[in-house]
Amino acid sequence: AFQENEIRLLTAEIERLKNSGCSGVSPSLEGLRDENAKLKYRLNFLRKSLQEERSKPAKSMVNINSCLQEIFGAAIQAAYPELENPPLVVTPSQQPKFGDYQCNSAMGITQILLKTKEQKVSPREIAEKITKHIPANECIEKVEIAGPGFINVHLRRDFVSKQLSSLLVNGVQPPAIGKRKKVVVDFSSPNIAKEMHVGHLRSTIIGESMCRLFEFAGYDVLRLNHLGDWGTQFGMLIAHLQDKFPDYLTVSPPIGDLQAFYKESKRRFDTEEEFKKRAYQCVVLLQSKTPDFIKAWELICDVSRKEFQKIYSCLDVTLTERGESFYHEMMKDIVREFEDKGFVQVDDGRKIVFVPGFPVPLTIMKSDGGYTYDTSDLAALKHRLCEEKADIIIYVVDSGQSGHLQTVFAAGQMIGWYDPKVTRVAHAAFGVVLGEDKKKFKTRSGDTVRLIDLLEEGLKRAMDKLKDKERDKVLTAEELKAAQMSVAFGCIKYADLSHNRLNDYVFSFDKMLDDRGNTAAYLLYAFTRIRAIARLANIDEQMLRKAAREEVLILDHEKEWKLGKCILRFPEILQKILEDLLLHTLCDYLYELATTFTEFYDNCYCVEKDRQSGQIVKVNMWRLLLCEATATIMAKGFDILGIKPVQRM
Repeated sequence: AFQENEIRLLTAEIERLKNSGCSGVSPSLEGLRDENAKLKYRLNFLRKSLQEERSKPAKSMVNINSCLQEIFGAAIQAAYPELENPPLVVTPSQQPKFGDYQCNSAMGITQILLKTKEQKVSPREIAEKITKHIPANECIEKVEIAGPGFINVHLRRDFVSKQLSSLLVNGVQPPAIGKRKKVVVDFSSPNIAKEMHVGHLRSTIIGESMCRLFEFAGYDVLRLNHLGDWGTQFGMLIAHLQDKFPDYLTVSPPIGDLQAFYKESKRRFDTEEEFKKRAYQCVVLLQSKTPDFIKAWELICDVSRKEFQKIYSCLDVTLTERGESFYHEMMKDIVREFEDKGFVQVDDGRKIVFVPGFPVPLTIMKSDGGYTYDTSDLAALKHRLCEEKADIIIYVVDSGQSGHLQTVFAAGQMIGWYDPKVTRVAHAAFGVVLGEDKKKFKTRSGDTVRLIDLLEEGLKRAMDKLKDKERDKVLTAEELKAAQMSVAFGCIKYADLSHNRLNDYVFSFDKMLDDRGNTAAYLLYAFTRIRAIARLANIDEQMLRKAAREEVLILDHEKEWKLGKCILRFPEILQKILEDLLLHTLCDYLYELATTFTEFYDNCYCVEKDRQSGQIVKVNMWRLLLCEATATIMAKGFDILGIKPVQRM
């Protein structure tokens, strides 16, 4: 309504200026044109924002930072229409005395005016000009210019209260994203016949969380497990299977320990010349799709799948399997396409492709006519782009593969499969897991840590921690088991996700199970405590829902105001992660939300009791609603991180 009224007023003002120009009343024609242009810009901005507002789903959460960027973008454009792409910097304020948000664009505009127009204008003067052109809006109470030219923004309390009420009534809704896009995420990707180890932990956890985020934001997500399920190693595995279980075609072979089976076949391959020759023959027969050899290959893959699924079930991870074998038939077409476009060179019998800007070529065919990882990765990229029609493709793969993946992406651009301005193809790289000695995480004997052993150790330690806190005396057996799994797997995931994925991180059960500081143990406990506040005040969900529709959230106390603003930053946090794929930002935010809640709870009585009897004498419902809003956001944050909270801990 306020935008429609503003449009009417601006339209009338433009008409008045036109009439003034015709009658010669205007003090200067140039001044009139400037004023008219600015009014028209504001009018177009308001019309556009009104249309966007109406096109958004009614329940979308408002991203306050984005709203302020639109407002200040319009103000800067109106104040300096001659500038192309002026800097737009809006951030939350770090201290309450500087307001709630800050626009810090004036300093950048000063530099641009000096460089492009040789105009020396102080940032403060620019800030003053920007503030004069701020369009009518419902979120800004007032602005102040501080220091050299910072614009401090104070939000309207009724606006924040209204957004919190909307959150409570509608639940946590994703911010509007516009067109629904297709996202492919390639993650986990272990090798058949080898056990998942600690090296697979990061890709699996980070990839799952990214998928959950994109799904929550409304994207169409395809979660792909690019298994290493094809290649020369299957020759030795099939040859060993034939020797050890000659009746494998009729009786399912009891391969209990696939890792040991792999090591046995590898030892024979390295030491027995006759076995080695048979292994190579098996590869040829497998690649020519001989039925008995396909059956042997499927048996080996099935044993691995069952072992992988144990891990995925523990970590609540969902994947669509699409291993290297899926792309095998496409590889000859990939080679032909690069040949037809004139990109292939022959080097000592190999077919290689040099990509401009990359020193190491891609080998798309070996001298013996076999294909390579380069070929299968190119085939996978093309299939995701041309068959899946992906708008965004994310590879959650360790940093060591960066050079290879960037070469593959560049080759895809070079041959014309995609335009990076239209389609986003990204490598979400991550560092390695270190032991407490700051070296690669290994067992005492120097072996790679098996992932299943790590998860079982986590369960044991979580139960020990719960028993140390005497939780086994107050929880039922079922509640204790749920708390154990929540703490064990939640702590392992959070310890990974709370670190910047680009860095290595030290794996420490002691640190991750500590219920102080930025850990899952602390956050899960805080969440359980928040959920218990209304329950202990005998306020059930139905009463809270009714209050959410009827109560006005009062935000008079500084701690209420601080908590309310913190809750509403959730959409802008998610928007940032959708752009940079750095999930530790969400962990930092949840920790900040939990500590901000503690400040609120310590200073603002939610439930008032008689000191002598302990009886409840007053329930401050608006504060209970702030508790509920906090818990609702935390629950959604946990869900995105793949952490399952419990009601009692």
